[in-house]
Amino acid sequence: MGNKIKLIDRLKLGFAVSAAKSVTFIVRSLRLGAASVLPGSIARRIEPRLLQLLSQQVKNGVILIAGTNGKTTTSLLLKTILERQGYRIAHNATGANLENGLMTALLENTNLVGTLNVDYAILEVDENIVPKVLQPLQPRIILCLNLFRDQLDRYGEVDTISKRWTKVISTLPPETVVIPNADDPTLSYLGQQLPQRVLFFGLNEPEQYLEAIPHAVDSIYCPRCGHSLDYQGVYLSHLGDFTCPKCGFSKSQPTLESSEWSQILVGLYNKYNTLAAVTAAQELGVDEGIIRDTINNFQAAFGRAEDLVINGKRVRILLSKNPVGTNETIRVVTQSTDKTTLLVLNDRTPDGTDVSWIWDVDTEKLVERGGTLVVSGDRVYDMALRLHYSQKSPESTLNLIVESDLKQAIATALEHTPNNETLHILPTYSAMLEVREVLTGRKIL
Repeated sequence: MGNKIKLIDRLKLGFAVSAAKSVTFIVRSLRLGAASVLPGSIARRIEPRLLQLLSQQVKNGVILIAGTNGKTTTSLLLKTILERQGYRIAHNATGANLENGLMTALLENTNLVGTLNVDYAILEVDENIVPKVLQPLQPRIILCLNLFRDQLDRYGEVDTISKRWTKVISTLPPETVVIPNADDPTLSYLGQQLPQRVLFFGLNEPEQYLEAIPHAVDSIYCPRCGHSLDYQGVYLSHLGDFTCPKCGFSKSQPTLESSEWSQILVGLYNKYNTLAAVTAAQELGVDEGIIRDTINNFQAAFGRAEDLVINGKRVRILLSKNPVGTNETIRVVTQSTDKTTLLVLNDRTPDGTDVSWIWDVDTEKLVERGGTLVVSGDRVYDMALRLHYSQKSPESTLNLIVESDLKQAIATALEHTPNNETLHILPTYSAMLEVREVLTGRKIL
C-alpha cells in the first residue's frame, strides 16, 4: 500500500499512461464509447506489470469485490459510503471487470506520469479472473458475495471456482481481511478454511424464507463431505440456513445482525449487497451514521434496479443475466401490482452464448399473474418458447407479444403500461446496455 516505484519503472509507466490517456481522449471525443477497456489494453502492452505498479500506489489498499451477482451495486454502495467519509476512491464504475477494465479504472485516476493519488481502489472483479489478479493487486479486503452458475459456456461449476479462490487467497498476507457470504455453503466453507482474518455477512431473518427451494439451485450438498445439506430455510437459490447431518458443517456466524439494518433498492438480493458493503465499511472504521444515511439515500447503478422516467412513464431496469438473478428479478416484479414486463434475451459474449439457462428460471410465476409480457433480443424466440411452455392453462390471461426489433419492443411495452404503473425491463447484460442507449440516447461502454 502506497509503495514507491523505481525510476525505470516510473518512466515505462509514464509512457504507458500517456498512451492510455491519448486513446481515452480520442475514443470519447469521437463518441465511440466510454473507453472503459481499450486504454488499459494498450497500456498493458507497453507495461505488462501495469496492474501491480498502479495498485501498489493506492494509499490505504485495494478492496476487491467478487461474486456472480451483485458486484456493481455493492461496489457503488461501498464507494459512496467511503466518499462520504472523505476518502478519494478509484472504481471501475462501468462494470468492466476483466483485467483491462481494472487497469483502465486505475489509469483514470493517474496524472500524466502515472502517479495515482487515491485512498482506496474498489474493484469489482469477474469471478473467473480472481486467481489471476490477487497477487498483483494484493488487496486489503476481499468481499466474496456469492457463487452461482452464470455463463455455462465460459465458467466451470461453482465448486471448481471456489477451490481456485481458496488456493490463491490462502497465499495472501495474514492481515488480508476476507468477507464471505455465510449463507452460501461454498463460500461459508471457503471462509472456514482460510488462515486470514474472516468476517462473514448473511441474513438471520427466517420470516424471509422462500416457500420452496427454487429450480435454479447450484449447491445443496456439503462442500466438506458431499452429503446433502439440511436446510432450515432458503432465502434465495441455495443461500440460507443449513447444516450437514453427516459431518457437522454448518453456516458460519454473520458479523452483523441483519434485521438491524435497512437495505438499498428492492429485492432481497440487495439486502445481501447492503450487508456486504456495511461489513467492509465498519471494518474500515467508517462512522455508522454515514453508513445508515448512505443506505437510505442510495441511487442505483445503471441497469441494477435503476428507475427512469420515459415519456412520463416510470421504467425500472432489472439486470437478469443468469437463473438465480432472473428468479430474483421476477420475484420483484410479481410482488408489485404492475402488469407489463419486457424481457430481452441476448447471447453475445458478455451474456454467454448458451441460453439454455432460461429453462432453469421460474418463469411460471411471471406467466401465472397474467398481464402483458413483451419479449425481444437476439434470442427472442427462445424466450417466447420458454414463456409459452410456462402457461399451465389454455385459459391463461397472458398477453404475449413477440417483437424482434428492440426499439419497437420498448415502444410497444410503454404503450401497454398505464400511466400509474411501472414498466419492468428484464434484460441480459448486453441487452441492458442496448436498452439504456435506446431510452437515454447514451452508451455506457
